[in-house]
Amino acid sequence: MRGTALVKFLLLMFAFPCVPQAVFAQEYPNKPVRLIIPWAAGGSTDSIGRILGQKLGEYTGQQWVIDNRGGATGTIGHAFAAKTAPDGYTLLLGTNSTFAIAPHLYKGVLQYDNERAFSPITLVAISPQILSVHPSLPVRNARELIALAKAQPGKIPFSTAGVGATSHMATALFMNLADVKMQHVPYKGGGPSANALIAGETALSFVDAITALPQAKAGRLRLIATSTSKRTSLMPELPTIAESGLPGFESVTSFGMFAPAGVSREAIALVNREAVRALGAADVREKLRAQGIDPVGSTPEELVAHQKQETAKWGKVVLEQGIRFE
Repeated sequence: MRGTALVKFLLLMFAFPCVPQAVFAQEYPNKPVRLIIPWAAGGSTDSIGRILGQKLGEYTGQQWVIDNRGGATGTIGHAFAAKTAPDGYTLLLGTNSTFAIAPHLYKGVLQYDNERAFSPITLVAISPQILSVHPSLPVRNARELIALAKAQPGKIPFSTAGVGATSHMATALFMNLADVKMQHVPYKGGGPSANALIAGETALSFVDAITALPQAKAGRLRLIATSTSKRTSLMPELPTIAESGLPGFESVTSFGMFAPAGVSREAIALVNREAVRALGAADVREKLRAQGIDPVGSTPEELVAHQKQETAKWGKVVLEQGIRFE
């Protein structure tokens, strides 16, 4: 009897470490998950969050609640997410303008450290930008634009969604590689920036594909190149900037999902698995691509590598172009 009791005791001792994992697998998530969107409702990040959140709700059996906290180029929402409890019930959908560009523009001001405050989950998607010009500008490709900018240094006005926005950084990278200067006209958002270009208030801008394509069909914009390293499937006939005279040029808006630092590895693994599954679902891919967004889905390690690459690239551009908040 004593031997039997001892065997049972030892079996329980060895089995005990497995109990928390089994309990976790059954219980997480057992209540709604909040997804912080550090931008106002209606933009690309918000749209991605709602499409992905709906599918994740189906997969996890819990509601995914979108919480928009915009302002200061996304850094207000990031700061809020960084301070939430690391229990897996508050996550963040950020963009490279916040996890790669903002640290160079807000040095000594940010209330969080990107690398220390968050644990990566997955690279969610990327969105190409289209180098678009007003029809009155006498250029039809990137080479002609560079030649015109060299002939009129600092005179060609370009609109952006604001200082530090991806549309601004894409133009800064273009000027850096082409060794030209143009006149920056910042607006408060991508919509006002595109409207200014359409109205002829500015001459060019990097515009999201979903906005650029219908305006080009209506004759209000002329599309001359895409910002991606490869041609986009949305407009396969449109050349890339890299193949139009600026080798190495690439600028996209990228979207990544993060958790506050300290969230358990099990929670991150579960969300990663279900998010990648969701991004591979046919209906999700169709909805995102209809908005000019390419779904990705990656490992946490691949998101880290992407973040480091983007941070280094844009830090160099910020420094060499002397970009500061105006």
